[in-house]
Amino acid sequence: MPHTAPSPAITTAPTADTLDERNRDPRQATEEMRGTAVSADASGDWVVLGHDEAVQVACDADSFSSAVSAHLQVPNGLNGERHAAFRRVIDPFFSARRMAALEPVLRSVARDLVAALPHLAPVDAVAEIGSVFAVRAQTRWLGWPTALEPRLLAWMDANHAATRSGERSRTAAVAADFDAIIEEVVTAKTLDGDRNDVTSELLATTVSLDGEPERPLTRPEVVSILRNWTGGDLGSIALCVGVVLHDLAAAPRLQERMRVARRPERAAIIDELLRRDDPFVSNRRVATCPVDLGGQHIEAGQRVRIHWTAANRDERVFFDPDLIRTGSHAGHNLVYGVGPHVCPGRPLATLELVVLVEALLAACRIEPSTDIPTSREVSPVGGYARVGITLRPIREEK
Repeated sequence: MPHTAPSPAITTAPTADTLDERNRDPRQATEEMRGTAVSADASGDWVVLGHDEAVQVACDADSFSSAVSAHLQVPNGLNGERHAAFRRVIDPFFSARRMAALEPVLRSVARDLVAALPHLAPVDAVAEIGSVFAVRAQTRWLGWPTALEPRLLAWMDANHAATRSGERSRTAAVAADFDAIIEEVVTAKTLDGDRNDVTSELLATTVSLDGEPERPLTRPEVVSILRNWTGGDLGSIALCVGVVLHDLAAAPRLQERMRVARRPERAAIIDELLRRDDPFVSNRRVATCPVDLGGQHIEAGQRVRIHWTAANRDERVFFDPDLIRTGSHAGHNLVYGVGPHVCPGRPLATLELVVLVEALLAACRIEPSTDIPTSREVSPVGGYARVGITLRPIREEK
């Protein structure tokens, strides 16, 4: 039977000619554009809001290029065979075998975090659970020093603030700060010669591009890959945790269903919660040729943004976007993208979220708390800025 957990009230307004998300929750802003598949935004770029149109853009890498940045972005800022070559290098790091080997490590991280959380007291699910777990899980996976935790947590706050500001100088500064962290780690790994962790293994990895012989990854390529694996994922996992715990706290029946479900169903429910409130808001593309899409004509060279949050709530595909249907919705879920540039780290993100939720549900009931006011993020960030919850130990109920 489908379950529906309460979700934030959305005020529907008449359809506007232009999508304007500035200083607004991107989910609410796009709800006001229901029925519009492709729109312009306030900067004049095209925004793809419809589900089928989002799939078309994401799957047509020839017409919609991912090379949108002046900086090296490996792998998903590349196209064609170069992109495919790097995916052949990167994807094995997220294989089922590797995730199975990593699971006990992540489970230990989750259990230790949950054991240290206060009971029957207000907790911010984003900052105190999501952010901390993301940093600890990622550093353990990559083999980075635990001493980096305070620095990475501070960087996450600075990165979110810079992203919200929209100021290029601020985003460039925090990006440079993160690259400096990566450079320090890589330099240390290179000097000590330890090859028994993922970062060291990446340093020893080779790639073949354009038919040339295998060669080691360059330092900029290694830094770019590690930036992709961590810089974006730390904040994203924290936001995902906020969405999932907010919705579970608001829906005790769904929480009980999760508590007794098998692992695949838990993962499917988490995917559905993220589909209906997708914190991975958008990805950029640039048109390489004239294209007609969703009733609009896009010229070559124009910038295009796939709005995953809106596409995952398209009523043409999800009749009632807030309804949780783990079966019929799964094949249309775009939380991790689709097409050749689909997120390579999906297996890791899914494992991290499932393991954390399992640790919480094994120990506690998750309840809403008004002592920490819950608030939404604003574009270009999605999900929640803060989620107030209370953890009630199950053992006290017996």
